[in-house]
Amino acid sequence: MIQKLFPLDKNYILRQAQSMLEDQLMELMVFELKKSYTQLYNPLMLMDETFVKILDTHSYPKIYLQMIYRQICGIYRYKNGDNQLELLFDGKSHIDKFKEDWYIQLIKWCQELGRHEQYVKTMLRMTILFDSESRAEWSENHCKAFINQYFDLKIVKRKGELKLKSA
Repeated sequence: MIQKLFPLDKNYILRQAQSMLEDQLMELMVFELKKSYTQLYNPLMLMDETFVKILDTHSYPKIYLQMIYRQICGIYRYKNGDNQLELLFDGKSHIDKFKEDWYIQLIKWCQELGRHEQYVKTMLRMTILFDSESRAEWSENHCKAFINQYFDLKIVKRKGELKLKSA
């Protein structure tokens, strides 16, 4: 599918900024996930088997996390949908400004989502506590549904198009 965007369209620049930060921010999402697990389930930081595994695991399939990252990216672009570039007087480029704004917002959202058991459990099942493809896919679908519900969005698919609507 050919993208019909103007090279200096805000959404194009924002998507590029989000893509550039993808690997770094996915690692940050897992870091925030570990913090959320600790706060919800192990505030005393008792070193049981599960907690040790969560802390020590750094290798897991990233494809499921990538889908969640991209979903949250899309929600951010939807919520910041105006396509008018603002004038910047601090010497930053628009891409640098968008990277910084996106970084701050993603951390905030990860911390907010991390207060919910459903988010934490499903994210853990598809990343750090990954044990099977089918369980990870199930978790991914439930996590996506939770995120859509959390942000009060409904995804409507028609004729190959994907549209987000406020519910």
